[in-house]
Amino acid sequence: MNIKDTLIAALVPIFLGFGFVVAKPAFESFPPILLMGIRFMFAASILIWWFPIPKSYLKKIFIASLIANTLQYSITYTGLNLIDASAAVLLVQTEVPFGVLFAYFMLKEKPTIRALAGISVAFIGVYILTGSPNLDGKFIGIALTILGSAIWALGQVIVKPLSKEINPLALVAWLAAFSGPILIGISALIDGNTINYLTEASLNHWIIAFYIGFIMQPISYGCFYYVLKNNPLYKVLPVVTMGIPPTGLLAAIFLLGEKPTPELFIGGGIIIIGVIMIVFTKTKKGKEKE
Repeated sequence: MNIKDTLIAALVPIFLGFGFVVAKPAFESFPPILLMGIRFMFAASILIWWFPIPKSYLKKIFIASLIANTLQYSITYTGLNLIDASAAVLLVQTEVPFGVLFAYFMLKEKPTIRALAGISVAFIGVYILTGSPNLDGKFIGIALTILGSAIWALGQVIVKPLSKEINPLALVAWLAAFSGPILIGISALIDGNTINYLTEASLNHWIIAFYIGFIMQPISYGCFYYVLKNNPLYKVLPVVTMGIPPTGLLAAIFLLGEKPTPELFIGGGIIIIGVIMIVFTKTKKGKEKE
């Protein structure tokens, strides 16, 4: 990626990492799926008025929204609700190796041997990280978080062709417009008492919902889709996700008071090493790929 795209991509983890962690306290007022529905409804409400309806792409946008937003966020944030945020921000790094695999099979973006080795290293890190005492007995939360990462990576492979055809913010807007109501409907069926959750939520938790909906979603994904349309997925994902661990860990430690274990740091460090191996690949001539 060029310098401009790299700097724009670097903004994404700053907003996502912080938002991913601060969403956890809001689960005291909102079930995870309902909170995600509110998130996308807020994002859509401020964006769709600025962009015409992309009529020729609505079917593709709807399918992408089901996978990249509705399914993924339901699973990932349900997982986050079951484990520490500090562990979750490291487990979501598996988006990168999953992204490389999906990009290879679906977009024909062939990874290098070094990238494949990086995938193996990353999953060794996952194995070590899941041995942390903080995650003892929380297999479901771990599995959901990793599964959500895989689905997110699959979703971005599906979104990538759309990002080349549609304005990035317009894409954020219409993906959110489809997924928001569906997520709220799913929450109503699963969690029930939707009106009570909305009326009884604390002010602090509404502020969190406002942040992830009105600020984090438009800025982070607007930047992400802008960069994605010009660069291979395997190059974009690492830049975006590598910034999430430091941002997320600092937020988890200082805002939520979590105390990460040595296993978490060791496993997380190995995951990041694997991610670095993926992003810093070289051509046969020894020059880094752009």
